[in-house]
Amino acid sequence: MLANAKPLIPRMRIANYRAAALFAAASVYIAAAEPVTPVAPGSLTAGPGLSSFLQVFLALGLVIAAIFLAAWLMRRLSPGHFAGAAQLRVVGGVMVGQKERVVVVELADTWLVLGVTSAQVSTLHTLAKPEKADIASVQTNPFAERLAAALRLRKSSDEAGAHATPVDAP
Repeated sequence: MLANAKPLIPRMRIANYRAAALFAAASVYIAAAEPVTPVAPGSLTAGPGLSSFLQVFLALGLVIAAIFLAAWLMRRLSPGHFAGAAQLRVVGGVMVGQKERVVVVELADTWLVLGVTSAQVSTLHTLAKPEKADIASVQTNPFAERLAAALRLRKSSDEAGAHATPVDAP
């Protein structure tokens, strides 16, 4: 059955080309059959003026501005930017499978241990926030640190006028 499917695609394209050629020929035949009325040399009307083009461009600008305004409002009023989101912070997480994670989330003075899969999020455990919890030490990301160091080095070398390459840290 799949072997028969391949030849159908070129046949369908040929059928589409034939239909387009038939339509073009029919429209030319119909246009040729209509009588042509002669126009007096002084009775030609002017085409669209500058005001018509200005009106079209202003309408187009208004539509584009409305699209940008809608995008800005959607970004500004998205649910993650309200006051409740400021209390929620991801402390850390680890992959335990191909699509499963265990994530620690801080909500006010409580840490939630969550199991996250592609289908659901479930609470595994609830902890009180530890007294000695240092968020900076928990959220270390070696790639982010190396990238920040490389960017600082590049910025300082650009200011000095020399281009230095970042050195890999162990």
